[in-house]
Amino acid sequence: MGEESLRKRKGEHSGKEDGQSVQSHEPQTMNLQKQVGLISGICMIVGTIIGSGIFVSPKSVLANVGAVGPCLTIWAACGILATLGALCYAELGTMITKSGGEYPYLMEAFGPIPAFLFSWTSLLVTKPSSFAIICLSFAEYASTPFYPGCDPPQVVIKCLAAAAIVVITIVNSLSVKLGSYLQNFLTAAKMIIVTIIIVSGIVLLAQGKTENFEDSFKESKISVSSIGLAFYNGLWAYDGWNQLNYITEELKNPYRNLPLSIIIGIPLVTVCYVLINISYFTVMTSTELLQSQAVAVTFGDRVLYPASWIVPLFVAFSTIGSANGTCFTAGRLVYVAGREGHMLKVLSYISVKRLTPAPAIIFYGAIAIIYIIPGDIDTLINYFSFAVWIFYGLTTIGLIVMRFTRKELRRPIRIPIIIPVIVTLVSILLVLAPIISAPELAYLYCVLFILSGLIVYVLFVHFKFNWPQKISKPITMHLQMLLEVVPAEEVTE
Repeated sequence: MGEESLRKRKGEHSGKEDGQSVQSHEPQTMNLQKQVGLISGICMIVGTIIGSGIFVSPKSVLANVGAVGPCLTIWAACGILATLGALCYAELGTMITKSGGEYPYLMEAFGPIPAFLFSWTSLLVTKPSSFAIICLSFAEYASTPFYPGCDPPQVVIKCLAAAAIVVITIVNSLSVKLGSYLQNFLTAAKMIIVTIIIVSGIVLLAQGKTENFEDSFKESKISVSSIGLAFYNGLWAYDGWNQLNYITEELKNPYRNLPLSIIIGIPLVTVCYVLINISYFTVMTSTELLQSQAVAVTFGDRVLYPASWIVPLFVAFSTIGSANGTCFTAGRLVYVAGREGHMLKVLSYISVKRLTPAPAIIFYGAIAIIYIIPGDIDTLINYFSFAVWIFYGLTTIGLIVMRFTRKELRRPIRIPIIIPVIVTLVSILLVLAPIISAPELAYLYCVLFILSGLIVYVLFVHFKFNWPQKISKPITMHLQMLLEVVPAEEVTE
Protein backbone atom coordinates (compact mmCIF):
# COMPACT_ATOMS: atom_id res chain seq x y z
CA MET A 1 0.00 0.00 0.00
CA GLY A 2 2.58 2.58 1.16
CA GLU A 3 4.99 1.26 -1.45
CA GLU A 4 2.63 1.82 -4.39
CA SER A 5 1.67 5.39 -3.47
CA LEU A 6 5.31 6.31 -2.89
CA ARG A 7 6.29 4.81 -6.25
CA LYS A 8 3.55 6.83 -7.98
CA ARG A 9 4.80 10.05 -6.42
CA LYS A 10 8.29 9.21 -7.56
CA GLY A 11 6.95 8.47 -11.06
CA GLU A 12 5.64 12.03 -11.37
CA HIS A 13 9.17 13.39 -10.97
CA SER A 14 10.96 11.09 -13.40
CA GLY A 15 9.74 11.47 -16.97
CA LYS A 16 12.07 8.90 -18.55
CA GLU A 17 11.49 5.19 -18.42
CA ASP A 18 13.10 3.02 -15.77
CA GLY A 19 15.36 1.24 -18.24
CA GLN A 20 18.10 3.87 -17.69
CA SER A 21 21.43 2.59 -16.35
CA VAL A 22 22.58 3.81 -12.94
CA GLN A 23 25.41 5.59 -14.78
CA SER A 24 23.09 8.53 -15.53
CA HIS A 25 23.53 11.63 -13.39
CA GLU A 26 19.87 12.41 -12.88
CA PRO A 27 18.02 10.31 -10.32
CA GLN A 28 15.84 8.53 -12.89
CA THR A 29 15.83 5.13 -11.22
CA MET A 30 15.05 4.31 -7.64
CA ASN A 31 18.66 3.35 -6.90
CA LEU A 32 21.76 4.68 -5.18
CA GLN A 33 23.23 7.33 -7.48
CA LYS A 34 26.86 7.70 -8.67
CA GLN A 35 27.86 10.86 -6.82
CA VAL A 36 31.36 10.13 -5.43
CA GLY A 37 34.31 11.28 -7.60
CA LEU A 38 38.10 10.82 -7.26
CA ILE A 39 38.69 13.69 -4.78
CA SER A 40 35.74 12.53 -2.64
CA GLY A 41 37.10 8.97 -2.89
CA ILE A 42 40.56 9.99 -1.61
CA CYS A 43 38.89 12.11 1.13
CA MET A 44 36.73 9.11 2.06
CA ILE A 45 39.83 6.92 2.50
CA VAL A 46 42.09 9.51 4.18
CA GLY A 47 39.18 10.94 6.18
CA THR A 48 38.03 7.55 7.48
CA ILE A 49 41.49 6.16 8.24
CA ILE A 50 42.81 9.26 10.04
CA GLY A 51 40.24 9.34 12.78
CA SER A 52 40.81 8.68 16.41
CA GLY A 53 43.45 5.96 15.94
CA ILE A 54 46.60 8.06 15.58
CA PHE A 55 45.60 10.15 18.60
CA VAL A 56 44.70 7.11 20.78
CA SER A 57 46.77 4.13 19.53
CA PRO A 58 50.39 5.45 19.86
CA LYS A 59 50.11 4.69 23.57
CA SER A 60 48.84 1.13 23.02
CA VAL A 61 51.44 0.29 20.33
CA LEU A 62 54.27 1.60 22.55
CA ALA A 63 52.91 -0.22 25.63
CA ASN A 64 53.15 -3.54 23.75
CA VAL A 65 56.69 -3.16 22.34
CA GLY A 66 58.25 -0.91 25.00
CA ALA A 67 60.65 1.23 22.90
CA VAL A 68 60.65 3.96 20.25
CA GLY A 69 62.42 1.97 17.47
CA PRO A 70 60.08 -1.04 17.30
CA CYS A 71 57.11 1.33 17.76
CA LEU A 72 57.98 3.35 14.60
CA THR A 73 58.79 0.13 12.71
CA ILE A 74 55.34 -1.28 13.53
CA TRP A 75 53.60 1.92 12.36
CA ALA A 76 55.41 1.70 9.00
CA ALA A 77 54.75 -2.07 8.69
CA CYS A 78 51.03 -1.55 9.40
CA GLY A 79 50.92 1.01 6.56
CA ILE A 80 52.58 -1.42 4.14
CA LEU A 81 50.15 -4.19 5.15
CA ALA A 82 47.14 -1.86 4.74
CA THR A 83 48.41 -0.88 1.24
CA LEU A 84 48.84 -4.56 0.23
CA GLY A 85 45.38 -5.38 1.60
CA ALA A 86 43.87 -2.43 -0.27
CA LEU A 87 45.53 -3.53 -3.54
CA CYS A 88 43.79 -6.92 -3.14
CA TYR A 89 40.54 -5.04 -2.61
CA ALA A 90 41.23 -2.88 -5.70
CA GLU A 91 41.30 -6.03 -7.84
CA LEU A 92 38.17 -7.38 -6.15
CA GLY A 93 36.33 -4.03 -6.37
CA THR A 94 36.98 -3.56 -10.10
CA MET A 95 36.18 -7.23 -10.81
CA ILE A 96 32.91 -7.29 -8.83
CA THR A 97 31.51 -3.75 -8.94
CA LYS A 98 28.91 -4.17 -6.19
CA SER A 99 28.67 -2.17 -2.98
CA GLY A 100 28.96 -3.89 0.40
CA GLY A 101 32.72 -4.45 0.80
CA GLU A 102 33.66 -8.05 1.57
CA TYR A 103 30.04 -9.24 1.37
CA PRO A 104 29.67 -9.61 -2.45
CA TYR A 105 33.26 -10.94 -2.75
CA LEU A 106 32.64 -13.72 -0.21
CA MET A 107 29.30 -14.43 -1.92
CA GLU A 108 31.01 -14.86 -5.33
CA ALA A 109 33.97 -16.86 -3.98
CA PHE A 110 32.40 -19.18 -1.39
CA GLY A 111 28.61 -18.82 -1.67
CA PRO A 112 25.99 -17.40 0.71
CA ILE A 113 27.04 -18.92 4.08
CA PRO A 114 30.42 -17.13 4.60
CA ALA A 115 28.84 -13.96 3.17
CA PHE A 116 25.98 -14.24 5.67
CA LEU A 117 28.38 -14.85 8.58
CA PHE A 118 30.32 -11.74 7.51
CA SER A 119 27.21 -9.57 7.36
CA TRP A 120 25.94 -11.05 10.65
CA THR A 121 29.24 -10.28 12.45
CA SER A 122 29.75 -6.91 10.78
CA LEU A 123 26.26 -5.59 11.35
CA LEU A 124 26.04 -6.66 14.98
CA VAL A 125 29.69 -6.47 16.17
CA THR A 126 32.51 -5.04 14.10
CA LYS A 127 30.94 -2.05 12.33
CA PRO A 128 28.84 -0.68 15.22
CA SER A 129 31.66 -1.26 17.75
CA SER A 130 34.03 0.61 15.42
CA PHE A 131 31.52 3.48 15.15
CA ALA A 132 31.15 3.46 18.95
CA ILE A 133 34.94 3.49 19.57
CA ILE A 134 35.39 6.49 17.26
CA CYS A 135 32.55 8.44 18.86
CA LEU A 136 33.83 7.63 22.38
CA SER A 137 37.26 8.95 21.34
CA PHE A 138 35.60 12.08 19.96
CA ALA A 139 33.71 12.58 23.23
CA GLU A 140 36.90 12.11 25.29
CA TYR A 141 38.83 14.73 23.32
CA ALA A 142 35.90 17.16 23.07
CA SER A 143 35.23 17.10 26.82
CA THR A 144 38.89 17.14 28.04
CA PRO A 145 39.33 20.98 27.82
CA PHE A 146 36.29 21.48 30.10
CA TYR A 147 37.80 19.34 32.88
CA PRO A 148 41.40 20.62 33.34
CA GLY A 149 43.51 18.50 35.66
CA CYS A 150 41.07 15.56 35.86
CA ASP A 151 39.36 13.01 33.65
CA PRO A 152 35.90 13.90 32.29
CA PRO A 153 33.04 11.91 33.93
CA GLN A 154 32.02 8.77 32.04
CA VAL A 155 28.39 9.97 31.86
CA VAL A 156 29.44 13.11 29.98
CA ILE A 157 31.62 11.12 27.55
CA LYS A 158 28.90 8.58 26.81
CA CYS A 159 26.12 11.16 26.35
CA LEU A 160 28.32 13.19 24.02
CA ALA A 161 29.25 10.06 22.00
CA ALA A 162 25.56 9.10 21.69
CA ALA A 163 24.71 12.64 20.51
CA ALA A 164 27.48 12.41 17.86
CA ILE A 165 26.06 9.11 16.57
CA VAL A 166 22.57 10.62 16.30
CA VAL A 167 23.78 13.69 14.36
CA ILE A 168 25.92 11.66 11.92
CA THR A 169 23.10 9.16 11.34
CA ILE A 170 20.67 11.99 10.52
CA VAL A 171 23.11 13.72 8.12
CA ASN A 172 23.80 10.48 6.20
CA SER A 173 20.09 9.58 6.06
CA LEU A 174 19.26 12.99 4.59
CA SER A 175 21.66 13.12 1.63
CA VAL A 176 24.57 11.31 -0.03
CA LYS A 177 25.96 14.65 -1.23
CA LEU A 178 25.66 16.24 2.23
CA GLY A 179 27.48 13.26 3.82
CA SER A 180 30.13 13.46 1.09
CA TYR A 181 30.61 17.26 1.42
CA LEU A 182 30.81 16.96 5.22
CA GLN A 183 33.48 14.27 4.74
CA ASN A 184 35.52 16.54 2.43
CA PHE A 185 35.31 19.47 4.88
CA LEU A 186 36.29 17.35 7.91
CA THR A 187 39.16 15.72 5.97
CA ALA A 188 40.52 19.21 5.20
CA ALA A 189 40.21 20.09 8.92
CA LYS A 190 42.07 16.94 10.02
CA MET A 191 44.85 17.52 7.47
CA ILE A 192 45.38 20.93 9.16
CA ILE A 193 45.98 19.33 12.59
CA VAL A 194 48.14 16.58 11.05
CA THR A 195 50.23 19.26 9.29
CA ILE A 196 50.55 21.31 12.50
CA ILE A 197 51.81 18.27 14.48
CA ILE A 198 54.23 17.15 11.70
CA VAL A 199 55.67 20.65 11.06
CA SER A 200 56.12 21.25 14.83
CA GLY A 201 57.98 17.91 15.05
CA ILE A 202 60.26 18.71 12.10
CA VAL A 203 61.09 22.14 13.60
CA LEU A 204 61.94 20.53 16.97
CA LEU A 205 64.11 17.89 15.26
CA ALA A 206 65.92 20.65 13.35
CA GLN A 207 66.56 22.35 16.72
CA GLY A 208 68.32 19.16 17.87
CA LYS A 209 65.59 17.51 20.01
CA THR A 210 66.75 13.99 19.20
CA GLU A 211 67.59 12.59 22.65
CA ASN A 212 64.51 10.29 22.71
CA PHE A 213 65.69 8.57 19.50
CA GLU A 214 69.12 7.53 20.88
CA ASP A 215 69.33 3.76 21.57
CA SER A 216 65.79 3.53 20.25
CA PHE A 217 65.68 -0.30 20.42
CA LYS A 218 66.93 -0.42 24.02
CA GLU A 219 64.44 -1.82 26.59
CA SER A 220 62.19 -3.19 23.83
CA LYS A 221 60.14 -6.25 24.80
CA ILE A 222 59.57 -8.27 21.65
CA SER A 223 57.51 -11.48 21.59
CA VAL A 224 54.98 -12.97 19.17
CA SER A 225 52.06 -11.89 21.33
CA SER A 226 53.37 -8.36 21.99
CA ILE A 227 54.00 -7.78 18.26
CA GLY A 228 50.55 -9.24 17.47
CA LEU A 229 48.81 -6.91 19.93
CA ALA A 230 50.92 -3.93 18.81
CA PHE A 231 49.87 -4.70 15.22
CA TYR A 232 46.21 -4.85 16.31
CA ASN A 233 46.43 -1.38 17.79
CA GLY A 234 48.43 0.00 14.87
CA LEU A 235 46.11 -1.54 12.30
CA TRP A 236 43.12 -0.16 14.20
CA ALA A 237 44.50 3.30 13.36
CA TYR A 238 44.68 2.23 9.68
CA ASP A 239 41.22 0.67 9.67
CA GLY A 240 39.19 2.13 6.85
CA TRP A 241 41.58 1.17 4.02
CA ASN A 242 38.78 -0.91 2.52
CA GLN A 243 36.00 1.69 2.93
CA LEU A 244 35.61 2.62 -0.75
CA ASN A 245 34.70 -0.99 -1.58
CA TYR A 246 31.52 -0.51 0.42
CA ILE A 247 30.27 2.21 -1.93
CA THR A 248 31.53 0.93 -5.32
CA GLU A 249 28.05 1.40 -6.86
CA GLU A 250 28.15 5.11 -5.97
CA LEU A 251 31.63 5.79 -7.42
CA LYS A 252 31.85 7.66 -10.70
CA ASN A 253 34.02 5.55 -13.07
CA PRO A 254 34.99 2.94 -10.42
CA TYR A 255 37.56 1.22 -12.69
CA ARG A 256 39.72 4.35 -12.59
CA ASN A 257 38.74 6.05 -9.33
CA LEU A 258 38.77 3.05 -6.96
CA PRO A 259 42.42 2.00 -7.53
CA LEU A 260 43.64 5.61 -7.87
CA SER A 261 42.03 6.63 -4.56
CA ILE A 262 43.70 3.64 -2.85
CA ILE A 263 47.15 4.21 -4.41
CA ILE A 264 47.14 7.92 -3.47
CA GLY A 265 45.28 7.74 -0.15
CA ILE A 266 46.93 4.94 1.85
CA PRO A 267 50.65 5.76 1.29
CA LEU A 268 49.76 9.38 2.16
CA VAL A 269 48.28 8.21 5.48
CA THR A 270 51.31 5.96 6.21
CA VAL A 271 53.77 8.84 5.76
CA CYS A 272 51.60 11.08 7.98
CA TYR A 273 51.38 8.43 10.72
CA VAL A 274 55.13 7.76 10.93
CA LEU A 275 55.90 11.52 10.96
CA ILE A 276 53.23 12.18 13.64
CA ASN A 277 54.77 9.49 15.87
CA ILE A 278 58.25 10.98 15.35
CA SER A 279 56.79 14.37 16.34
CA TYR A 280 55.31 12.89 19.54
CA PHE A 281 58.68 11.41 20.51
CA THR A 282 60.52 14.72 20.00
CA VAL A 283 58.47 16.15 22.90
CA MET A 284 57.77 13.12 25.12
CA THR A 285 59.85 10.23 26.41
CA SER A 286 58.35 6.73 26.19
CA THR A 287 57.27 6.92 29.86
CA GLU A 288 55.62 10.32 29.44
CA LEU A 289 53.76 9.17 26.33
CA LEU A 290 52.43 6.12 28.19
CA GLN A 291 51.26 8.29 31.10
CA SER A 292 49.50 10.82 28.85
CA GLN A 293 45.69 10.74 28.99
CA ALA A 294 45.37 12.07 25.41
CA VAL A 295 48.68 12.00 23.52
CA ALA A 296 47.89 14.72 20.97
CA VAL A 297 46.57 17.09 23.67
CA THR A 298 49.76 16.64 25.75
CA PHE A 299 51.77 17.39 22.59
CA GLY A 300 49.71 20.55 22.02
CA ASP A 301 50.16 21.72 25.63
CA ARG A 302 53.96 21.43 25.36
CA VAL A 303 54.50 22.79 21.86
CA LEU A 304 51.65 25.12 20.94
CA TYR A 305 50.94 26.82 24.26
CA PRO A 306 49.03 29.27 24.53
CA ALA A 307 47.19 28.07 21.37
CA SER A 308 47.04 24.48 22.65
CA TRP A 309 43.19 24.51 22.52
CA ILE A 310 43.57 24.04 18.72
CA VAL A 311 44.58 20.39 19.20
CA PRO A 312 41.49 18.99 21.01
CA LEU A 313 39.24 21.05 18.70
CA PHE A 314 40.77 19.66 15.49
CA VAL A 315 41.10 16.13 16.92
CA ALA A 316 37.36 16.29 17.63
CA PHE A 317 36.82 17.32 13.97
CA SER A 318 39.06 14.45 12.88
CA THR A 319 37.22 11.79 14.87
CA ILE A 320 33.81 13.08 13.74
CA GLY A 321 35.08 12.87 10.13
CA SER A 322 36.13 9.27 10.65
CA ALA A 323 32.78 8.42 12.26
CA ASN A 324 30.96 10.07 9.34
CA GLY A 325 32.96 8.04 6.79
CA THR A 326 32.33 4.81 8.73
CA CYS A 327 28.59 5.50 8.89
CA PHE A 328 28.44 6.49 5.20
CA THR A 329 30.03 3.22 4.07
CA ALA A 330 28.70 0.73 6.67
CA GLY A 331 25.12 1.79 5.95
CA ARG A 332 25.70 0.36 2.45
CA LEU A 333 26.59 -3.06 3.89
CA VAL A 334 23.28 -3.24 5.79
CA TYR A 335 21.55 -2.17 2.55
CA VAL A 336 23.23 -4.88 0.41
CA ALA A 337 22.59 -7.62 3.01
CA GLY A 338 18.91 -6.61 3.13
CA ARG A 339 18.78 -6.65 -0.68
CA GLU A 340 20.13 -10.24 -0.75
CA GLY A 341 17.49 -11.37 1.77
CA HIS A 342 20.10 -11.87 4.54
CA MET A 343 18.62 -9.14 6.73
CA LEU A 344 15.17 -7.63 7.18
CA LYS A 345 13.91 -6.58 3.75
CA VAL A 346 13.08 -3.07 4.94
CA LEU A 347 16.81 -2.44 5.51
CA SER A 348 17.39 -2.58 1.73
CA TYR A 349 14.78 0.10 1.01
CA ILE A 350 15.72 3.53 -0.35
CA SER A 351 14.32 6.92 0.60
CA VAL A 352 12.02 8.18 -2.18
CA LYS A 353 12.94 11.85 -1.86
CA ARG A 354 16.58 11.57 -0.91
CA LEU A 355 17.77 8.32 -2.58
CA THR A 356 19.74 7.24 0.53
CA PRO A 357 19.52 3.83 2.28
CA ALA A 358 17.93 5.58 5.29
CA PRO A 359 16.57 2.49 7.17
CA ALA A 360 20.00 0.79 6.96
CA ILE A 361 21.80 3.86 8.33
CA ILE A 362 19.28 4.36 11.17
CA PHE A 363 19.54 0.66 12.14
CA TYR A 364 23.34 0.93 12.21
CA GLY A 365 23.28 4.08 14.39
CA ALA A 366 20.88 2.42 16.86
CA ILE A 367 23.15 -0.63 17.32
CA ALA A 368 26.23 1.64 17.78
CA ILE A 369 24.49 3.51 20.63
CA ILE A 370 24.03 0.15 22.45
CA TYR A 371 27.83 -0.41 22.27
CA ILE A 372 28.52 2.93 23.95
CA ILE A 373 26.87 1.81 27.20
CA PRO A 374 29.60 -0.68 28.35
CA GLY A 375 32.28 1.09 26.20
CA ASP A 376 35.91 0.52 27.24
CA ILE A 377 38.00 1.52 24.23
CA ASP A 378 40.96 -0.90 24.57
CA THR A 379 38.93 -4.10 24.97
CA LEU A 380 36.57 -3.02 22.18
CA ILE A 381 39.58 -2.52 19.85
CA ASN A 382 41.00 -6.00 20.59
CA TYR A 383 37.73 -7.86 19.92
CA PHE A 384 37.00 -5.71 16.91
CA SER A 385 40.43 -6.41 15.36
CA PHE A 386 40.23 -10.13 16.09
CA ALA A 387 36.85 -10.52 14.36
CA VAL A 388 37.69 -8.24 11.47
CA TRP A 389 40.95 -9.97 10.51
CA ILE A 390 39.19 -13.33 10.26
CA PHE A 391 37.12 -11.90 7.40
CA TYR A 392 39.95 -9.89 5.81
CA GLY A 393 41.87 -13.19 5.60
CA LEU A 394 38.85 -15.03 4.16
CA THR A 395 38.36 -12.31 1.53
CA THR A 396 41.97 -12.47 0.31
CA ILE A 397 41.73 -16.30 0.20
CA GLY A 398 38.60 -15.68 -1.91
CA LEU A 399 40.65 -13.57 -4.32
CA ILE A 400 43.20 -16.41 -4.72
CA VAL A 401 40.38 -18.98 -5.16
CA MET A 402 38.61 -16.88 -7.84
CA ARG A 403 41.84 -16.68 -9.88
CA PHE A 404 41.22 -20.40 -10.56
CA THR A 405 37.43 -20.80 -10.27
CA ARG A 406 36.24 -17.56 -11.95
CA LYS A 407 38.73 -17.06 -14.78
CA GLU A 408 36.01 -15.61 -17.02
CA LEU A 409 35.54 -12.47 -14.85
CA ARG A 410 36.98 -9.26 -16.31
CA ARG A 411 39.90 -7.96 -14.19
CA PRO A 412 40.78 -4.33 -15.04
CA ILE A 413 43.44 -4.57 -12.31
CA ARG A 414 45.42 -7.76 -11.80
CA ILE A 415 47.89 -7.77 -8.91
CA PRO A 416 50.71 -10.35 -8.48
CA ILE A 417 49.37 -13.44 -6.67
CA ILE A 418 52.09 -13.09 -3.99
CA ILE A 419 50.30 -10.01 -2.54
CA PRO A 420 47.06 -11.81 -1.50
CA VAL A 421 49.21 -14.73 -0.25
CA ILE A 422 51.18 -12.35 2.05
CA VAL A 423 47.99 -10.65 3.31
CA THR A 424 46.38 -14.05 3.98
CA LEU A 425 49.41 -15.31 5.96
CA VAL A 426 49.60 -12.10 8.01
CA SER A 427 45.87 -12.22 8.79
CA ILE A 428 46.20 -15.86 9.96
CA LEU A 429 49.10 -14.78 12.23
CA LEU A 430 47.09 -11.83 13.58
CA VAL A 431 44.14 -14.07 14.39
CA LEU A 432 46.22 -16.84 16.02
CA ALA A 433 48.88 -14.78 17.88
CA PRO A 434 46.70 -13.43 20.72
CA ILE A 435 44.85 -16.76 21.15
CA ILE A 436 48.10 -18.74 21.51
CA SER A 437 50.06 -16.25 23.62
CA ALA A 438 47.36 -14.76 25.86
CA PRO A 439 44.21 -16.85 25.57
CA GLU A 440 41.09 -15.09 26.84
CA LEU A 441 37.51 -16.26 27.02
CA ALA A 442 36.49 -13.16 25.08
CA TYR A 443 38.06 -14.55 21.87
CA LEU A 444 36.09 -17.78 22.32
CA TYR A 445 32.86 -15.75 22.76
CA CYS A 446 33.73 -13.88 19.59
CA VAL A 447 34.16 -17.12 17.57
CA LEU A 448 30.97 -18.59 19.09
CA PHE A 449 29.05 -15.45 18.15
CA ILE A 450 30.28 -15.68 14.53
CA LEU A 451 29.28 -19.37 14.40
CA SER A 452 25.89 -18.65 15.99
CA GLY A 453 25.12 -16.90 12.70
CA LEU A 454 24.86 -20.40 11.18
CA ILE A 455 21.78 -21.15 13.31
CA VAL A 456 20.16 -17.88 12.23
CA TYR A 457 21.05 -18.62 8.58
CA VAL A 458 19.56 -22.13 8.63
CA LEU A 459 16.33 -21.03 10.34
CA PHE A 460 15.56 -17.74 8.64
CA VAL A 461 17.42 -17.69 5.31
CA HIS A 462 17.62 -21.36 4.27
CA PHE A 463 14.25 -22.64 5.56
CA LYS A 464 12.57 -19.20 5.42
CA PHE A 465 10.24 -19.70 8.39
CA ASN A 466 6.91 -17.96 7.88
CA TRP A 467 6.19 -16.53 11.32
CA PRO A 468 8.99 -13.91 11.32
CA GLN A 469 7.65 -12.65 7.98
CA LYS A 470 4.13 -12.40 9.42
CA ILE A 471 5.48 -10.32 12.31
CA SER A 472 7.75 -8.17 10.12
CA LYS A 473 5.21 -7.37 7.37
CA PRO A 474 3.10 -4.85 9.32
CA ILE A 475 6.30 -3.37 10.87
CA THR A 476 7.80 -3.00 7.37
CA MET A 477 4.65 -1.33 6.05
CA HIS A 478 4.53 1.21 8.89
CA LEU A 479 8.25 1.93 8.58
CA GLN A 480 7.82 2.45 4.82
CA MET A 481 5.15 5.07 5.40
CA LEU A 482 7.01 6.71 8.28
CA LEU A 483 10.40 6.95 6.49
CA GLU A 484 9.00 7.21 2.92
CA VAL A 485 11.11 4.37 1.58
CA VAL A 486 10.61 1.80 -1.22
CA PRO A 487 12.56 -1.21 -2.51
CA ALA A 488 15.42 -0.40 -4.91
CA GLU A 489 14.67 -1.13 -8.56
CA GLU A 490 16.58 -3.80 -10.41
CA VAL A 491 19.48 -2.32 -12.36
CA THR A 492 19.32 -3.13 -16.06
CA GLU A 493 22.82 -3.15 -17.50
